[in-house]
Amino acid sequence: QVQLVESGGGLVQAGGSLRLSCAASGRTFSVDAMGWFRQAPGKERMFVARITRSGGNTAYASSVKGRFTISTDNAKNTVYLQMNSLKPEDTAVYYCAADDTKLGATYRYWGQGTQVTVSS
Repeated sequence: QVQLVESGGGLVQAGGSLRLSCAASGRTFSVDAMGWFRQAPGKERMFVARITRSGGNTAYASSVKGRFTISTDNAKNTVYLQMNSLKPEDTAVYYCAADDTKLGATYRYWGQGTQVTVSS
């Protein structure tokens, strides 16, 4: 099992920045990639960004590309999401997810989520 704990959410004005963190523990050796998703009230959970453990490969949703940056610190088993130029439509609960490469399972593990609220 892998446990994921997100932190860093909060209330920010439009145009501001936040950095989310996702700390992984447990069988982290089985994790080769992690991602961020978000879910706004009344909407489906949506992909935001993804990164491989090496940090060599990243992917972003078109709605956040150029504003958000995903990164990883393998020594700390932590993935970050730097969010700049935030917009009210970025308001959502942000979730961290991790693959289990040994099981061949994409986004096998999920964190509890952290709330991000962007005021206009």
